[in-house]
Amino acid sequence: MSQNTLEYNYKISRSDREKHHGHRAFLIWFTGLSGSGKSTLANAVEVELYKKGISTYTLDGDNVRQNINKDLGFSPEDRTENVRRIAEISNLMIDAGIVTLAAFISPYFEDRENIKTIVGDDRFTEIYVNTSLEECERRDVKGLYKKAREGKITNMTGISAPYEVPVNPDLEIKTDHQSIETSVQVILDFIVQKLNHKK
Repeated sequence: MSQNTLEYNYKISRSDREKHHGHRAFLIWFTGLSGSGKSTLANAVEVELYKKGISTYTLDGDNVRQNINKDLGFSPEDRTENVRRIAEISNLMIDAGIVTLAAFISPYFEDRENIKTIVGDDRFTEIYVNTSLEECERRDVKGLYKKAREGKITNMTGISAPYEVPVNPDLEIKTDHQSIETSVQVILDFIVQKLNHKK
């Protein structure tokens, strides 16, 4: 951190912004293998929240890597920095009073724990999208697993790089034999109570 900076305290607080939006702000973090359905679920959940008049914004792994994090690769160090930056961005969104959804593989347990430190444990909801590697490979929506199996891609989570399964996620969604609609409803039922809960 620079020794020549000082945090500026604005007159409008997070609490003021939450009152303006009419609900609490927090982060819903979707983690799981590539192809597990993280982005699909985040998008569908946001649509339903939007219908309810909730102020939302979704951060997606591919979209972020195409712009703000385009300087990062897929080494363990770069993955950690990727998650750290997203957590900081999410913290700004939360401060703006917005329910933020983030869909990222985020394969390392320590990195996901660090998100709590950045945004606050009470502002963080971890959803583990638990889809089997076999199902993710069957879907292979981006063709990444095929390339990884052929040795054309290195550091592929689940193949040549590890995925550390969440130990105690707030919610676990198994998509292998569950419809998107059912999964979305389970998530909504879980998080709706957080919208008006005051700490």
